[in-house]
Amino acid sequence: MESNKAISFEQAMARYESGTQAIDLIEDFKSITVAMPDQSAGWTCLAWLQLLSNKPNEALRSAKIAVKLNSQDPQARINLSLALLETKSKGVRDHIDFVKKMTIAVPELKKELKASIADGMNRKPNWESIKKVKTWLEI
Repeated sequence: MESNKAISFEQAMARYESGTQAIDLIEDFKSITVAMPDQSAGWTCLAWLQLLSNKPNEALRSAKIAVKLNSQDPQARINLSLALLETKSKGVRDHIDFVKKMTIAVPELKKELKASIADGMNRKPNWESIKKVKTWLEI
């Protein structure tokens, strides 16, 4: 287990991109957030993995931290929206509206978010919350 503690963000991302199951990466990203608690990207990735692994309450906590650390990150906002939907919590609309405004201001974001949503749908077929978010964002 000690080797997991030494994994870098780049190594963990490479494992994800190579097709490693989300559940198998959660501990890596938990270690990353412990080592670098102020890095929003680690929290954003952790929330995403938790969502893919059907851990919505944990994802909600991680996504809230990610958005607090970087309120301008649209992926963090999408993750928070998904976690709110999954936990039947309020506040989704504000985050969706923010992301919509971001994609208008920075059009290339739409392509990145479209790829992220497609990845989520591929890794977790029949994920109703992501289908809603995709529709709302018109991606």
